Amino acid sequence: MTQRYFLYFKYDGTSYHGWQSQPNGNTVQDELQRALSTLLREDVQVVGAGRTDTGVHARMMVAHFDFSQDIDCAQLVYKLNRILPRDISADKVVKVGGDMHARFSAVSRTYHYYVHQHKDPFLRSYSCQLTYPLDFDLMNRAAAMLMEYDDFAAFCKSNTDVKTTLCKVTEARWVRDGEYQWHFVITANRFLRNMVRAVVGTLVDVGRGRITLDGFMRIIEGKQRSGAGESMPGNALFLERIEYPADLQAHGLDT
Repeated sequence: MTQRYFLYFKYDGTSYHGWQSQPNGNTVQDELQRALSTLLREDVQVVGAGRTDTGVHARMMVAHFDFSQDIDCAQLVYKLNRILPRDISADKVVKVGGDMHARFSAVSRTYHYYVHQHKDPFLRSYSCQLTYPLDFDLMNRAAAMLMEYDDFAAFCKSNTDVKTTLCKVTEARWVRDGEYQWHFVITANRFLRNMVRAVVGTLVDVGRGRITLDGFMRIIEGKQRSGAGESMPGNALFLERIEYPADLQAHGLDT
């Protein structure tokens, strides 16, 4: 009888063309499938909780896979970490019910986007340097507006084949990390392709005085990607957390 397993893992996306397998370029999904197939001696396909773009990182990602036998989960994690590249690490493997789905069973995802305003060689790989003054109080007032809307077509990558641009944002705020460092936190039930980076780019325009609060509202209501700000670089974006219903956590999906 086939068993379903959830794999919790993290990765530095610098060297990858995103999460999802594609014809040209190595991806995180490719690496995981190769490692699992090698260790389990069976062709293993994984389904991720979401997709991250080229260069984007994940402090927590979840994927599920099916296997024909019972697995020693702790031993599999140990072996995965022996053969996975140094920029991908497995945290745990959990046996779940067959109706559980890494993507569709998730109830929320949280992303962090990091920025700094003072040149620092140790931040450049995982944070975006912004060399101009920003009004973060104003940016937080604009960010709060995101929770008043449910259609985010304005922040969806153009020519993307999506069935709906509806999302429920439950958290959106800027957090200060130091004198010159901040990060943006956003939580939603789902995200559109390129959505977080486009939201951050538009909020930065608000902070620079290029867009007013009324203008930010009109951008959301206009539902046109061309009205929003530029997409920010991917290297400063982290998928931080994925949450599942409490009843799933009670059956081993505690995070």
